Amino acid sequence: MGEVVNLNKARKARDKAAARRTAEANRLTFGRTKSERHATQKEQDRDAARLDGHKLDEPET
Repeated sequence: MGEVVNLNKARKARDKAAARRTAEANRLTFGRTKSERHATQKEQDRDAARLDGHKLDEPET
């Protein structure tokens, strides 16, 4: 025979693990200071401007 499993404990453990994963994702997304968010935004803007500057003009037909 197999081992007896308490289904309530298994369900609660599964839910706690899911909550931990959600919390980790939220910490990565929202756990940054205002200066870090601004620095990242400036870097993305600079990269986008650099990429746009390297685009070639398309010939008109």
